[in-house]
Amino acid sequence: MARTAKETEGITTWPGGIIQVKIPLPFSLKWVNSYLVPEEGGYTLIDPGLRTEEAEAAWARAMEELGFGFGDIRRIVLTHQHPDHYGLAGWFQERSDAPVRMSRQSHAYTKRLWGENRSFNAELIGLFALHGMPAPQLEAVAAHLESFVERVTPQPEVTYLEAGERLRMGGVDWVALDAPGHARGQLCFYAEEAGWMICGDQVLPDITPNISVVPGEDADPLARFLDSLAELGRLEVRLAFPGHRDPFADFGGRIRAIAAHHDRRLAQIEELAAAGMQTGYALCEALFGARIAGSAHNLRFAMAETLAHLVYLARSGRLAASESAGEILYSPAG
Repeated sequence: MARTAKETEGITTWPGGIIQVKIPLPFSLKWVNSYLVPEEGGYTLIDPGLRTEEAEAAWARAMEELGFGFGDIRRIVLTHQHPDHYGLAGWFQERSDAPVRMSRQSHAYTKRLWGENRSFNAELIGLFALHGMPAPQLEAVAAHLESFVERVTPQPEVTYLEAGERLRMGGVDWVALDAPGHARGQLCFYAEEAGWMICGDQVLPDITPNISVVPGEDADPLARFLDSLAELGRLEVRLAFPGHRDPFADFGGRIRAIAAHHDRRLAQIEELAAAGMQTGYALCEALFGARIAGSAHNLRFAMAETLAHLVYLARSGRLAASESAGEILYSPAG
């Protein structure tokens, strides 16, 4: 898909004048895509990124290159609540006085993670312990989770935007679509007439979105994700704007590839579990190996994704789950 204007470092203009700004991340994804949608006298800003010094510097360069300031931000729209998308929302709001819009479910999650009475970290560590993660790894994950507080501060004041709501961005009508699985409350934005989809992290090129078991959220996130992919796959999309990697054209083909990946992963876990009763942590190590060694960030996502597949297999009767000595163990069904 050809770009419609020259690409400068980290900034690309796409059809409709939508500007992709690559905001750096301090982990393996390298960057998150923020999008600027041109409005009369300014921009709608979508998913501003994680708050770090590098991200703030990247935005200073982008605003200088594009010739606008904080006062030109008319509104901030968030596809979902993960810190690499949400983290700079309050920082931008303080400087622009722009409203921040996201779903009610997404906002509730931010309060559990980073609010005054946050409870999420302890709940996740308890879940991982129940599935066999050793104490040193639990401690590392807990410290890693706490490190994100400063990267999402200040918290924004939020106005809710819900699935089914229509909004006009860049002179184009968009509808907000419920897109669960990767993040409860995540919204995609679909411009039917243009055939454009702002898809957050629901459909990504080259890499598969992380699907995690999250305490207090969807009981079977992988099932919800696969159902969402089936619904999105029925839409005509000519250009998709993802949260990571570059915009891409083959939206339907990518959906089929992601679904096929999860079919293979489920079969792989069934095969690993055939050896007998195993914890989720043991299966996570078998699946991800060296990729999680020494990285609490990678371990957290790998563990939560392993559990999402195990929950799916247990709920569909393909594996059996039982508790022994305070741990959940998985084994072949029957």
